[in-house]
Amino acid sequence: MGGSFDPVHVAHVALAELALRHLALDEVRWIPVGQAWQKARRLAPAEARLAMVAAATAHEPRFVVDRLEVDRAGPSYTLETVRALQARADQAGQRVEWVLLIGQDQYTNLPTWHGWLELLDRVTVAVACRGGDTLSTPVELQRHPHRVLALPLPPMNVSSTDIRARLADGANPDSLAPALLPGGVARYIAEHQLYAPGTPR
Repeated sequence: MGGSFDPVHVAHVALAELALRHLALDEVRWIPVGQAWQKARRLAPAEARLAMVAAATAHEPRFVVDRLEVDRAGPSYTLETVRALQARADQAGQRVEWVLLIGQDQYTNLPTWHGWLELLDRVTVAVACRGGDTLSTPVELQRHPHRVLALPLPPMNVSSTDIRARLADGANPDSLAPALLPGGVARYIAEHQLYAPGTPR
C-alpha cells in the first residue's frame, strides 16, 4: 500500500484493516513515497511521513512500514518498488502473492503509470470501492486481462488535502482526532508543527 501519506489519515487505516480481513492477507506493507513524480506540490519531509505512518499503524502487528521508496533515489515508480519487493522475497526463498491496494481514482488513472502493463502482470490489484460503489474498470484496462478484486469500503469523507487545509487555517491537530486523524498522528503533527498556518497546502 503506497502513497504520499501527507498526512496519513483514518481512511488509509480503514482500507488497510479491511484488506487484512477481506483478503486474508498475512500483512499490509505501507510504503510512503519518496519522490512523487505525479505530484507538483512539495510533500512534508519523508522522515515525518514515515513517523506518522508508524504512529498510525502501531496497533496492528501485521502492518509493516517499509522505507524502500524513501531510501531509493529518483522518482518513486510503483513498478520498481514491486520488482524490488519480489526480488527480496525470491532471495529469501519465499513464495509470495503481492496485492496492490489502491483507490478507484488510482485504478482509473493506472494506464498513466510508469510500466503499468508489467505492473499488472506482477500483482493482484485490490480496488477500494467506497460507499457501495461498484468496481469500474477503465476501457484501456479492459483490453489487458489482469487480476482485480473489489474492496467494499464504507463511505468516509476524509482526505489529506482537506486535513492540510484545516491545519493551515489554524485548526488544532487534536481536534481532528479521532474522526479524521489517528490520535498518534495528531500528536506528531502538533509536536512538530506540520501543516501549520503559513505553510504550503
